[in-house]
Amino acid sequence: MGLFSSLLGNAGSVSHDELLQKYGQLLTEQEQIVLGFKLIRDTFIFTNKRLILVDVQGLTGSKVEYKSISYKSISRFSIETAGTFDLEAELKIWVSSEPQPSIRKQFNKSVNVYEVQKVLAHHVLN
Repeated sequence: MGLFSSLLGNAGSVSHDELLQKYGQLLTEQEQIVLGFKLIRDTFIFTNKRLILVDVQGLTGSKVEYKSISYKSISRFSIETAGTFDLEAELKIWVSSEPQPSIRKQFNKSVNVYEVQKVLAHHVLN
C-alpha cells in the first residue's frame, strides 16, 4: 500500500500469514481468517465467524481496541465505486437498526472491493 494512499485513509490488503501472526490469539478454535485490510494503523479482519476491527489509539499506539461484530448483527451494507473496477471504493456497514452506517472504510485500487462484498454477503446472508 502506498504512503499517499495510507495518508488518505484508504485500506490495502494484508497477507493471511501476517494477520494470523499478529491477531491469531483473537480467534476461536473453529475460526479462520478469510480476508484482512489495513488502514494507516488500524486493521479490519473478516473471519468465517465475525468481523474484527482493530483500532490503534493514541500517539504511541500502545492502547488498542478490538471490536468484534457478528455477521448476524449486520443489517445491511453497500459498496460505492467511482465507476471503474480498479478505482478507489468505499464500504459502508450498518449494524443492527442504526440509521447511519456504523462502519465506513475506504479501499485503494489494489483491493478488489467486489471480492470484499462477496465475502461479506456470503457471511451476512447465510
